[in-house]
Amino acid sequence: MDPLSRIPDGMRYYFGGEARLRRAVEDTVMAVFDGWSYEEITTPSVDYYALFERGMGHDEAHRAFRFTDADGRLLALRPDVTSSVARAAATLFADRPRPLRLCYAASVFYRQPRSHAEWRRESTQLGCEYIGPGGRRADMETLAIAAEVLDRLGLRGAYRITLSSVEIFNGAVARFGLDDAGRARMQHLIDLKDAAGLRRFLAAHTASVGESAAFARLMQLSGKGEILGEARRTLDNDRSRAALDALSALWSTIEALGLADSFEIDLGDVSGLDYYTGLVFKIYVAGAGARTGRGGRYDRLTANFGRAEPAVGFVLDLDALTAVLARADVSFVRAANGGAAAPVENDDLAALFLEAAQRRARGERVVVKG
Repeated sequence: MDPLSRIPDGMRYYFGGEARLRRAVEDTVMAVFDGWSYEEITTPSVDYYALFERGMGHDEAHRAFRFTDADGRLLALRPDVTSSVARAAATLFADRPRPLRLCYAASVFYRQPRSHAEWRRESTQLGCEYIGPGGRRADMETLAIAAEVLDRLGLRGAYRITLSSVEIFNGAVARFGLDDAGRARMQHLIDLKDAAGLRRFLAAHTASVGESAAFARLMQLSGKGEILGEARRTLDNDRSRAALDALSALWSTIEALGLADSFEIDLGDVSGLDYYTGLVFKIYVAGAGARTGRGGRYDRLTANFGRAEPAVGFVLDLDALTAVLARADVSFVRAANGGAAAPVENDDLAALFLEAAQRRARGERVVVKG
């Protein structure tokens, strides 16, 4: 058989109704980003491999398509957009006033799929990045945007956004005195949900069997805000406790906005990308075989290209979203934004985002101040 009659594994065509659905989803998501005053950015499809290795970490970047340029430097087809946006913030936009609000719809490519569930070698990421401010206000804006996107796609009640913080894990790493190899091993055991293996591993780094068992149990905790109290009783290091306090304050705002049914806390989420520094979250939709999005805070990534500055963002997988929507046969409301962005200001975080949500429901463009 002529090999050109087939396409490579992990690639595919889209046509007809499926292609139209993909375009409608993309347009809806990008309109929501625009409604929150995010400017679209397009990044290069081909870039230096070192950019992604620094941003994503060696293991994730190693899955990229790599090839050598005419000058001998190693290039890669873009496996990630956040790394490129962070470089642009630190270089092209170094003198622009902060905050920077940037969004994109871009294809990413992988030579090796992450898992059998994520079989595609090419997929489309829909994402936004908020660069400049730190703290709960920026984190909450990102989460509010993610929730609005999913609601407008007709998925209310069918999605969950799970929250955690890598600082809970980092505080424990410091508490147990782990080196880089030990940190990687502990992270791997948590990812596997291997409580018994984690207990045995930690027992070698503490004199207290009870402490290792309690932490292993903690890393399996998921649920609503009440689990934070149990976590606070288990963890005795300042770094982890500060992360729990930040999560608790964020959860209080989520409850005040009436969004708690769509959110959960998952302390076993220790993330797969090296650039996260605080809040991390994953997005799951009923009917999808894997997560449909992820995000978090990455306050040190821009330091690879200039000065370090706070940043937070998330990406959604267009392919996963459209697969769910096609099977569910749901209709969704396309965002229709009107006029200049209306500034929203309030020292009360819940009141601030309640007003922003109400304005967005009326189709107004908003920009959160402060």
